[in-house]
Amino acid sequence: MSPQVITCKAAVCWGAGEPAEVEEIEVDPPKAGEVRVKLLCASLCRSDIICRYGYQMTPNEFRYDAIHFCREIESIGEGVTDLNVGDVVIPAYLGECKLCENCLSGKTNLCFKYPIPMNGLMPDGTSRMRAKGQTLYQFLGCSTWAEYGVINTNYVVKIDPKLPLAHASFISCGFSTGFGATWKEAKVEKGSSVAVFGLGTVGLGAVEGARVSGATKIIGIDKNGMKKEKGEAFGMTDFINPEEYDKPTSEVIKDLTGGLGVDYAFECTGFTPLVNEVLESTKVGKGAAFVIGTGNSKTVELNFVTLLTGRSLKGSIFGGIKPKTDLGFVIDKCMNKVNPLDNYQFAVVTYLALQSNAHLSLLPISIEQEINLDELLTHEVSLEEVNKSFELLKQPDCVKVLINI
Repeated sequence: MSPQVITCKAAVCWGAGEPAEVEEIEVDPPKAGEVRVKLLCASLCRSDIICRYGYQMTPNEFRYDAIHFCREIESIGEGVTDLNVGDVVIPAYLGECKLCENCLSGKTNLCFKYPIPMNGLMPDGTSRMRAKGQTLYQFLGCSTWAEYGVINTNYVVKIDPKLPLAHASFISCGFSTGFGATWKEAKVEKGSSVAVFGLGTVGLGAVEGARVSGATKIIGIDKNGMKKEKGEAFGMTDFINPEEYDKPTSEVIKDLTGGLGVDYAFECTGFTPLVNEVLESTKVGKGAAFVIGTGNSKTVELNFVTLLTGRSLKGSIFGGIKPKTDLGFVIDKCMNKVNPLDNYQFAVVTYLALQSNAHLSLLPISIEQEINLDELLTHEVSLEEVNKSFELLKQPDCVKVLINI
């Protein structure tokens, strides 16, 4: 049977700064190259917050937000052969054709053929959703505060249904952005030193990526002292609360690194005045700073001398991760669970190797190097309580809010 228009519930933002209203919306059937999906769960990130308060990523005010989610395909459009009804998928607001200049370069994850959807519409310039006679615009082409939605298959990644739904929603944006920034974008080497400014979901992903990459000193910076425990759970070695010092954070970082600064620093908050501090915290001559947090300021003032002394500054979308090529690696890491027996065997092998003076590089990799996202989930709400999630994010103990659709 051909799929029909579906009437369902969605949380819609009707104006900048206004609370989301749960409305009855109409969702059209998928067109060629599209799938219609049933939403299973979603979550909230800073990008959703700044969009809600007027940052123009959609052309007008009728939209619904959230780019973290997990979906199950309800119906497929003409020409879709690589996905089936019932498949569990997550969105990627980035596409990947694997054939354009950028995709072939190995230097970026920004595809020329399938760019970031910034107009709130499908690639053909139309919308599949309406409410109260008004066209609805999707934030970055994959809004999720709705029971059903339509997405182009070039922006969909099929996942193993065994992956916990909450974890799937975290991987689709924030955590992967931080993880990718250290693992894929910066390519942090073993023995490196890293500073992560902001220990939200993106920052904790960066900490985890640095640990998996073999960084030996991982410094986390956050004004919320409760983030210290979370950071340590993901591999942070040192914690700085800027409010506890009467000098710039970059100076505190240099104190922790023999006066030199770190090899890599990551700005994960989107707070543009921090960019200079992040850059200054890196080593003269070779330090690299990366801006990966989403902010609502379009300009930043940089210290020219800091750049002139050999440091570099780069921006990154989705941590440099290519959705089709790289996201599977992150998902596989998240699905590997710690086995106590494996840990015991690893400890025995390590002890015996050390007793025989074996070189440390020859030791097996501990099973504990796999990713555990359980630490991220701190609160859950229903779709009708979506506005509550904004308030929860202000709480010092909140990391990630799961919205159960």
